[in-house]
Amino acid sequence: MKLRFLSLLLAGASALALTTAAQAANAPADFIIAGGTVYTGADQPPITGDVVIVGDKIAFVGPNAASRFTAKTTIDAKGKIVTPGFIDGHTHPDEYIRSKDAKERVNAPWLMQGSTTLMIGVDGRGAIDQADQAAVFGKDGIGTNVASFVGFGTIRERVLKNDAREPTAAELQQERELAARAMCQGAFGLSAGLFYSPQFYAKTEEVIEVAKEAAKRGGIYDTHQRDEASYTIGLMASVAEVLRIGREAQIPVHFGHIKALGIDVQGKAPEVIAAINAARAQGMNVTADQYPWSASGTGVQPSMIPRWAEEGGRQALLKRLDDPVQLEKIRTEMRDNLRRRGGAESMLLISFNQEWTGMTLKQIADKWKVEPIDAGIRIIRTGAQGGSVASFNMVESDIQAFMKQPWVVTSSDGSDGHPRQYATFPRKYVKYVTEDKAISLAEFIRSSTGRAADMYMLTNRGYLREGYFADVAVIDLKNYKPLADYKKPRELASGVDAIFVNGKAAIQDGKLTGVLAGTVIKHPPTAGTCN
Repeated sequence: MKLRFLSLLLAGASALALTTAAQAANAPADFIIAGGTVYTGADQPPITGDVVIVGDKIAFVGPNAASRFTAKTTIDAKGKIVTPGFIDGHTHPDEYIRSKDAKERVNAPWLMQGSTTLMIGVDGRGAIDQADQAAVFGKDGIGTNVASFVGFGTIRERVLKNDAREPTAAELQQERELAARAMCQGAFGLSAGLFYSPQFYAKTEEVIEVAKEAAKRGGIYDTHQRDEASYTIGLMASVAEVLRIGREAQIPVHFGHIKALGIDVQGKAPEVIAAINAARAQGMNVTADQYPWSASGTGVQPSMIPRWAEEGGRQALLKRLDDPVQLEKIRTEMRDNLRRRGGAESMLLISFNQEWTGMTLKQIADKWKVEPIDAGIRIIRTGAQGGSVASFNMVESDIQAFMKQPWVVTSSDGSDGHPRQYATFPRKYVKYVTEDKAISLAEFIRSSTGRAADMYMLTNRGYLREGYFADVAVIDLKNYKPLADYKKPRELASGVDAIFVNGKAAIQDGKLTGVLAGTVIKHPPTAGTCN
C-alpha cells in the first residue's frame, strides 16, 4: 500500500513538473531583447544573452529566453550592448518635465542618450512639498523617472528670504521641520548649493542642523559645495566643510559635479581625492558625481558678481549697481572673479535668442566697445541672472583623475544652452572610453548604472536583474555619439536603438514613441521617523 501511494505521489510530482515546464516554455512576455552583449550594471563581465520584460519588471536575464517565454515583440540586439537605463546623478530638466506640452515631457534629450532616471532638486533648489510635485508629475505624465532632493536653498529662502543673517532658534526649527516634512514625503535627502545666494549666507552650523533631519530619515546630503575654486574659502576648505557636515550630521555626503574650477586650483584634483579617500578610510560614506566636460555652466551673475552684492535679492543688487561707490567696489571684485575663470575669452554666452548668444564675453564687449565686466553688468541687468554661460575653466588631468575614482558616477548637470544637457553620456563614451582610453566600457556603464543606484539608494533599479524595474537600453556602439556641441547645443544624440522605461518602449528602432512611462521614485524614510 505504501509503495503504491509512493508511486502515485511520484507520478503526480512528475506530471506537475512536466506541466510547470510546459508553462515555463510558453510563459507570456511583452518583450524579449535577444542576443545582445548584456551588462547587468554590476561589477562583473558582460554575458551574451537575452533580457525578458513582463509588465514593468525584468523577468529573466540569461541565454535561450525563447525556450521559456513567448514574447509579443522580440528585439534583435546582436552586435549591440544591453544595459540598465542610465542614471543621471545631477540634472536640471525642468523646462521639459514641467512643460504643458506632452511632447516636451517625453524628455527626449535624456532618453536619446540612454538615460531613464534623473536625480532632480539639486543645488539646493528642490521642492519642499514633495507630495504636490509627485502628484503633478503623476497627473501629467513624464518620459523618464525622477527622484528628488529637498533643497536647503528652497527651505532657507522660505524662512529667511534673501537675508544675510543667522536664523533665530524659532526660524532654525522651522527649517528643520520643512526638511523633515519633505523627507517624510519621499525626498532622497537634502541638497545644497552654498555657492549661490541666499544659501551662501548660511553658516556651516545651520546646514548641519537641517541636514540632521535628512540623516534621521535615511537620506543623503548632496551639495554644490561652497567654493569649487578660490572665490571665498577656497577649494580645500570647502571640501573640509562638506566632510564636517557629514561627520557632525552623521549623514552620507555626496559632492555634486565634483571639479577643480578656475586657474587658481587647476591641478588640485589629487588633493581633493586624497581628502575624500582619507574620510572614506575613517568610515565616512563620501561619494560624488561628475560631468565629462571642461566647461562648467552657470549664470553670468553668480559667476561674476560678489555674493555680498546680492543680499536682499535682485532689486537690491540693481540699486547697488546704480550707486557709483558700490558699483566701483563691485567692478573691482568682478575683475578678480573673471580672472579666476580664465578671462573674458573663456566665457561663452549660451542663452538662446539674445544678441550675445554664441559669443564670448570678450567678443560682445568688443562689439559694445566696453570693458568685459561692464558688458557683464549690462547682460545681468537684462534679468534671469544674466542668462547662461559656459565657462572653460577645467583641465583634462583633473577631469580624468576624478573620473577614475570608484566613488564617482556620471551626471550631466544638464541645463539649457550647454551641450551637456543633450550629449553627456555619449560624450563620456566617445571621448573617455574610445578616444582617450581613460576608462573602460565596463567602467563607463558601471558608473552610469548600478553604482549610481547604490549611491542614491534607488531600490530595484540600476541593474538588469529578475524582479527589478525594466529600465533597459539597447545601444549600437558603432553609432553611439554626441551630436550637440557648444554651437549647436540642442542636437539629440544617436545610437540608442531602443529604451524601456518601466517596461514600456520609449524608443524603438531608434525613434521616440512618445510614451510617458516615467514615474516619481520616492525614498522610504527610516521606520518610526515620520508621524
